[in-house]
Amino acid sequence: MKAVDTNVLVYAFDSAEPAKRTRAVALIDQLVKSPGTTVLLWQTIVEFLACLRRWQSAGRISATDLDAYIIEVLAYFPPALPSVAVISRSLQLTARYRLSHWDSLLVAAALEANVDTLYTEDLHAGATYDTLTIVNPFS
Repeated sequence: MKAVDTNVLVYAFDSAEPAKRTRAVALIDQLVKSPGTTVLLWQTIVEFLACLRRWQSAGRISATDLDAYIIEVLAYFPPALPSVAVISRSLQLTARYRLSHWDSLLVAAALEANVDTLYTEDLHAGATYDTLTIVNPFS
């Protein structure tokens, strides 16, 4: 199973980063073409929504755009909702790998959802956390 981090979704909609936008859109298109192989982690979608709300507040997008972008992203992949056990696992991951609070929650949620590949630029490319491998699609 695969997952994308918030930054991949942000770049897919960010006209200010054309090179990264092209890569993010290509990756999402590739993953969408293989149904059942990718999940949308809860943390990723709520962080993406927070980013869209900041863009809306700054006048970069309208409320209609925000709604359309969220609906579009939710249609890409099935959501993976975390259980309470993710919190304990994130504490263990923080201790073992010295991950930040948010990174440990993301990694714990990915592991719980049986994700083996997480596409992100926020963690060290090539790093492995238990059975999860980090891939930076922008490097």
